[in-house]
Amino acid sequence: MSKLNFPNRLVRRVRRELSHGKNQGKLRAKSREVFEHTPVTDQRPVIFFDASTRLTGLSLNAGFAVASAWSLSLQGVPVVHFVCNAGMKPCVLGTNRRDPNAPPPCAGCLRQSEATFSNSQVRYFEFQADIEFGKALAPHDLPGLMSFEYLGIPLGALSLPSIRWILRRHHLIDDHYTRDLYRNYLKSAWSLAMQFEKLLDETDPQAVVVFNGLQYPEATARWLAQRRGIRVISHEVGMQPLSAYFTDGDATAYDLDLPVDFSLNERQNERLDAYLSARFKGDFHMAGVQFWPEMSQLSPEFLQFASEFKQVVPVFTNVIFDTSQPHANVIFEDMFTWLDQILDIARHHPETLFVIRAHPDEARLGKASEESVSQWAQTRNVEQLRNIRFVPPQQYINSYDLIRMAKFVLIYNSTIGMEASILGAGVLSAGKARYSASDVVWFPASKSDYLAQLEELLQVDKVEVPDRFNTNARRFLYWQLYRSSLSFNEYLEPEGIWAGYVKLKDFDWQKLLPANSTTLAAVSDGILRNGDFMLREGEE
Repeated sequence: MSKLNFPNRLVRRVRRELSHGKNQGKLRAKSREVFEHTPVTDQRPVIFFDASTRLTGLSLNAGFAVASAWSLSLQGVPVVHFVCNAGMKPCVLGTNRRDPNAPPPCAGCLRQSEATFSNSQVRYFEFQADIEFGKALAPHDLPGLMSFEYLGIPLGALSLPSIRWILRRHHLIDDHYTRDLYRNYLKSAWSLAMQFEKLLDETDPQAVVVFNGLQYPEATARWLAQRRGIRVISHEVGMQPLSAYFTDGDATAYDLDLPVDFSLNERQNERLDAYLSARFKGDFHMAGVQFWPEMSQLSPEFLQFASEFKQVVPVFTNVIFDTSQPHANVIFEDMFTWLDQILDIARHHPETLFVIRAHPDEARLGKASEESVSQWAQTRNVEQLRNIRFVPPQQYINSYDLIRMAKFVLIYNSTIGMEASILGAGVLSAGKARYSASDVVWFPASKSDYLAQLEELLQVDKVEVPDRFNTNARRFLYWQLYRSSLSFNEYLEPEGIWAGYVKLKDFDWQKLLPANSTTLAAVSDGILRNGDFMLREGEE
C-alpha cells in the first residue's frame, strides 16, 4: 500500500515545499516593508513567544502573532520575538512519539523562523544543560515529576498539559518513555526559563504575548512574567474561520464577560439563526479542520429501539487531552470518572436509554486519542447494558436529532451543551465550560449536588427548562462568534495543503495599522491599553 501511495506523497511533499518557499519569500518581503515604515520611539517593548504553534510552515496562531506584532511595530512599539534555536530537547510538536530522546526537526523550523522574523528584533534561546537541575530531577518517579518544583517554579505542573496533549491521554502510563519524555520537557522548560528571565531583566516589557499559554514553553514564560506582575496575553483560534481569540485570562478556557445589558436585535438574531442552520447540518470548521465530514440521520432501527424506553438522555463527551480539560475538572476528577458515575446511574434506571456519543475528533487522523471513550466503553462492557447505546466517533449521526428527542442532555463541557440550550433542551453540565459563568446550563456546585439534580431530572415527569438558558446561550454564542472572534482574513488565507496552515495574502502595509483594521485595533487596544480584545457594536 505504501508503494502505491508513494507518488501521491511525493507530489504532496513537493507542493508543500513549493508553497512554504513562496510564503517564506512573502514573509521576508512584508517584514522588510514593515521595518522600513517602523518609527523609532522610547516605548517599553512587547515580547511575543509562540514556539508551540508550528514547525515548518505558518500555522494559524503563528499568523495571528506575526500580523499583530507587525501592527505594534508600525505604531512605534518595540517588539521582541523570543525564538527557539534548537532550544528544546524536544519541543511539543517536535516530539517523536516512539523515541523520547529523538531530536526534533530543527532545521526546517529554523528556516521558517528566519523567514517569519526577518527584519524583526529576535532573542534566540538555545538548550542549556544544567547539571544541578539534572541531579534534582533524577530520583523522581512519575508522580514526583508531575509535582516537581525547582527554585519555586512549578515546572512539573506547567509541563503536565503538554505531556497529556502529546501522549493523547489524561491518565499517564508510568513507563520509561513517559518518564524520559517528562524529564526532557522539564529540562527544556528550565533551560528556556533561565534565558527568558534574563530577557525580562534586560527589556522590562510592558506585556508578553504567548500562544495558548498551556503548552510547556509558553506556560513557563507566562508564569515567570506573571510572577513579576507583567501582563500576559494569550491567544487561540476563534470560532470563525481565520479568526483569533485574545485574552489576558486563559485562552483555552475562553471565558467571556458579557455586558449585563447586551441583548440581540432583529438583525443579530437573523445572523445567528443563519449560522445555526448551517451548524445543525454539520457545516462547521475550526482551526482549519472540518469535524463533521458528513452527518447522517437517526436510523429507523434506532428510533424503534428508543421508543421502547420511557425517556432518552444523550451523553456528550469530550476529547480527554484537549486543552480545555484542565479548566473543566472542578466537580469530577476527570471526564472518565464522570462517565463511570453515569454508567452506575444507568444500571439503576433501566427505563432510560442513555446514548453516549464519543466526540468525532477523538479519532482524527494523526491526532487520535490514546485514552478514548471508545476504549472506556469497551473495558466497561457497556454493550451488555440494554439501556446504553454507544455511538463511536467514526459514526457521524446527527447529534441535534438526539437532542430534539431527549428528555434532557448530559455534557461534560462540550460546546453542544450551549447549542442544546438554544434548541430548548435542559442541559446538565458536569465540567466547567466556557459558557458556565453565563448561566446557560445547569452547573451544580459539587458532586453531591450534581448527582442529586441528575436523579431529580430522571424522576420528574417533565423537565422545566428556564427561559433564560435559551436567551443566555444565544447571547453568549453571538458574542463568541462576532465580538470575540477577531478575523485575520484580510492578511491570511488557507495554505490549501495542510489543514490549519495559512499563507500571507497580498496587502498594503497600511492595512496593518489599527486605523485601517477593526481586528488590529482591538488587538492593539488590548495589549497596549488593557482593552478587552472585543469588537464593538457595528464592527462585527
